[in-house]
Amino acid sequence: MSGLRVLAIDDERPALDELAYLLQADDRVAEVVACQSATDGLRILREREVDCVFLDVQMPGLSGLELAEVLGRFKQPPPVVFVTAHEQHAVDAFDLRAVDYVLKPVRPERLAEAVRRVLGDASPPQVATDTQVAVERGGVTRFVDRGDITHVEAQGDYARLHTAGGEAYLVRVPLTTLEEEWAEAGFHRIHRSLLVALAHVTEVRTEAGRTSVRIGATELPVSRRHTRGLRDVLVRRARAGR
Repeated sequence: MSGLRVLAIDDERPALDELAYLLQADDRVAEVVACQSATDGLRILREREVDCVFLDVQMPGLSGLELAEVLGRFKQPPPVVFVTAHEQHAVDAFDLRAVDYVLKPVRPERLAEAVRRVLGDASPPQVATDTQVAVERGGVTRFVDRGDITHVEAQGDYARLHTAGGEAYLVRVPLTTLEEEWAEAGFHRIHRSLLVALAHVTEVRTEAGRTSVRIGATELPVSRRHTRGLRDVLVRRARAGR
């Protein structure tokens, strides 16, 4: 049989039916087997082979994250795509080597991207244009001005973008990638898990041998490893009048 054999798992029948319908509408999918619990999913996996698993995160009994952990112990683990209404589990999902993390309500084009990731032919995500960053929340893609981003926090292979307005957005890009791509835009590493936009830094403070920076009402730690580099770059910017 050509095409993907997909196991879809969601404890809510309407959501499961919608997911199965959208997957079956994809020409790259040959078969969809649906069930309403992770336990039933494990039983199906013992009885037949599938190419990938699309599953919800929060389910009664065995959760989607727990099932993914079990699947990770298989000799040949099937690729896992989480389909959920809860953004906060994305980091845990990526730590379990999930191929993708799709937010509900599911849009056909977003699900098609997840299928491309399963097949291994997805293009790298386009995170930033010259001045804007594409972020997804609740199935809606928004464009955030990079100049409004005050700092970036690493969360596994994701990054959380914090804005001057107090909003935060999770993007599927490692902090190291943003550090390289945004260096010329004035973003500087101050900690293994933090980048700051130097234009938003209002204060650098050193107390008892510990350095921190203040961005508005937020105080962020600067690691000893990055303290000297931060001071050097701030001095250079001051001399350049930037």
